[in-house]
Amino acid sequence: MPAITLYGAEKNYGGNAANAVSNLDLEIDDGEFMCLLGPSGCGKTTTLRMIAGLEHLSDGRIAVGERVVDCVSSGTFVSPEKRGMGLVFQSYALWPHMTVERNTDFGLRLRKVPRAEREARVARVMETLGIEKYRDRYPSQLSGGQQQRVALARMLAVNPDVLLLDEPLSNLDARLRLEMRAELKRLHEEFRTTIVFVTHDQWEAMTLATSIAVMNEGTLQQRGTPNDIYDRPANRFVAEFVGSPPINIIEMAAGSPLAASARTYFTRHFPALDGIGSVGMRPEALAIAATAEDVPSGAFGEEATVSGVLPTGGSWIIELQCKGAKLFLTTHLAPHVEDGDGVQVYIRPEALHVFDDQGNRHGKADDMLGTGAGAKARKTVQPMHA
Repeated sequence: MPAITLYGAEKNYGGNAANAVSNLDLEIDDGEFMCLLGPSGCGKTTTLRMIAGLEHLSDGRIAVGERVVDCVSSGTFVSPEKRGMGLVFQSYALWPHMTVERNTDFGLRLRKVPRAEREARVARVMETLGIEKYRDRYPSQLSGGQQQRVALARMLAVNPDVLLLDEPLSNLDARLRLEMRAELKRLHEEFRTTIVFVTHDQWEAMTLATSIAVMNEGTLQQRGTPNDIYDRPANRFVAEFVGSPPINIIEMAAGSPLAASARTYFTRHFPALDGIGSVGMRPEALAIAATAEDVPSGAFGEEATVSGVLPTGGSWIIELQCKGAKLFLTTHLAPHVEDGDGVQVYIRPEALHVFDDQGNRHGKADDMLGTGAGAKARKTVQPMHA
């Protein structure tokens, strides 16, 4: 399947409403698992529907390889059934009067695939998804996870060039979502189908995708690998949207004592960065020590008070009060601190995320502090001291 490319794609539903999608340039490579990630109303589902042909563009064009499938200026529009794409909706949309087998081979029957080939394809995909034993059941006799597998099987049976998934796991409980994430990743590796997956769940995107496109208010904020998105967020929106607990942000223009301390730190260690807008600190990049002498040279460190220790099973979230600001720290090491303890909280300079006063990533700061900040931070954080 050639690459799918959106050039200046826009969608407006008329009236004085803002664009659902604005001036979107995006390329999805052959065999890629692309996640469209963002909050509700950001335009990700509209983008998926435009790729599928369920929505006409208001402006721009979409091409599959050299073939234009939608272009406003030339009046070109290829109907959904001729695009070679399969779409799985958030609601499973199974035929209630058909068995699992008949639901699975429905698309093949419409395409008049010969019986022997049809049965072979259906048997293979049902076995792959673990639903072969339910072939004679009806959707009402299946659990939500089993229905989801049938919906996927129906699309995979017709072997589409592109599989479009619109939040297909949102109706499942936590355990089933985890199982289906592993299933989708395995299916992508086995079939090498190009997948475009819409989700607002950052962990789904981070664990499934080979590439993520983060959207907000109809515009593309950043496109990159999961590591790119997390370690080098292009702006504050991406930094604050991806990560749980969310990134700690110090507003440099604020009048808080912590902001004043951060300004003093940068003036002393990185004077060329005077005038930056804000600084972000990932919770896992923070560490605590018993005394100031234990803080590594060159690190940004301050006195703090532990205000909460929250076990999450296998890791801990530590809430800190630091010069009038609340900070969150995460660790996989059992913390030897309790509420009310005084500690030193610190972070190494290469783990800092620096943004300008417009909220965009500060390139000069990256050059001075070192690139790949987040990845380095996860390798260099020191064990906490009691």
